[in-house]
Amino acid sequence: MMKGTSSFGKHCNKTHVLCHRPKARHLQKKKSTCGKCDYSAEQKSAKAQRRKTTRTSRTRHVKIVYRGVRRGFCEGTTPKPKRAAVAASVLLKDFNN
Repeated sequence: MMKGTSSFGKHCNKTHVLCHRPKARHLQKKKSTCGKCDYSAEQKSAKAQRRKTTRTSRTRHVKIVYRGVRRGFCEGTTPKPKRAAVAASVLLKDFNN
């Protein structure tokens, strides 16, 4: 028969639930707003825009994407050998002369 102090802590054990927009557990049940994407609030404020833009959370993939942009998204090719080609051309010139 636990009706005293020990049972009071077991009433509300989840303050945040899954938000359907970012698929993360940041939606506060009592405020009914998401801390990650600011769902269910007006999306016109500058603060909400700052929360949602790029580089507000983990951006591990961004440098990989930028590297692909610089290289023209070429995949599955072998790079040209730089040092070996230069050294071979110098040796061939000396050998032919």
